[in-house]
Amino acid sequence: MSLADPQFNALGELHHFIDIDGLDKSLLTQILDTAEGFAGVNDRTIKNVPLLRGKTVANLFFENSTRTRTAFELAAKRLSADVLNVDLVTSSTNKGESLLDTLHVLEALQCDMFVVRHGESGAAHFIARHVSPSINVINGGDGQHSHPTQGMLDMFTIRRHKGDFSNLCVVLIGDIRHSRVARSDISALVKLGTGEVRVVGPRTLVPSDVESLGVTIFPTLEKALVGADVIMGLRLQKERMRTATVPSSGEFYRTYGLSPERLALAKPDALIMHPGPTNRGVEIAGSVADGKQSVILEQVTYGIAVRMAVMSIVMGNATNLRRAQS
Repeated sequence: MSLADPQFNALGELHHFIDIDGLDKSLLTQILDTAEGFAGVNDRTIKNVPLLRGKTVANLFFENSTRTRTAFELAAKRLSADVLNVDLVTSSTNKGESLLDTLHVLEALQCDMFVVRHGESGAAHFIARHVSPSINVINGGDGQHSHPTQGMLDMFTIRRHKGDFSNLCVVLIGDIRHSRVARSDISALVKLGTGEVRVVGPRTLVPSDVESLGVTIFPTLEKALVGADVIMGLRLQKERMRTATVPSSGEFYRTYGLSPERLALAKPDALIMHPGPTNRGVEIAGSVADGKQSVILEQVTYGIAVRMAVMSIVMGNATNLRRAQS
């Protein structure tokens, strides 16, 4: 943890949630433990808790994502915050001065938190460095860089089913190069002490330096799956590919698709995960996505509790700082 990191306030507490890389195991565990307390909210007759009553959360989505935006909106409303959805996908607002102008207008509207999704890597860091100190920023996904709340909901799902990470073998399959989910998952898995993290995919989609992150590259999917406890499929990020790095969807499935036959190579109780949306018949067989080992829909449900945890922690820390400065 570095106080030079914009994620932390003057007390060394989490002020923005932008990237898992800058966080330590204790903070990741705090987020998971806090999310555990929120996981039962969905089962209540009255689902709201008053932690963020009177606060305003602005969802600033510069790229489409119904799944992520809806999860953040539900999380904020469950915490009793007011929610402002700002559709910036078709706006000319992009970066530089025009982006700052938009931020300053929203600050003037007395927003307390910005949830930002942007197609450019580093956009959330840029915004965090330029907003008023009273604003909290949460990264809802930026370019090929990071998707920290997705990473944390994946960790929450794994911990709920498997408990301790230290004895687990986790396999990530497919487009490692373009996936911000892969980067966040790898960072979180390594920090939480996962026994072994394997990656496998076409050579064009697996960076040669990815092993420096603490993972092992496997030459074939069949070898990677032997002894796996958790299998994470990744969506082919075709919108982020500048060249045709995958010859065809059919060829990808033949070599790297998670079929029932390949699944049988993993442990019998291996979890099947995917950040969605899934490309059935490309990354994963429909029967596997819908099978008894799949927790893909649980990931979506747990995403609300994890985002509630992150929001409550950063806003609580903002209150602590104001008290310390008064």
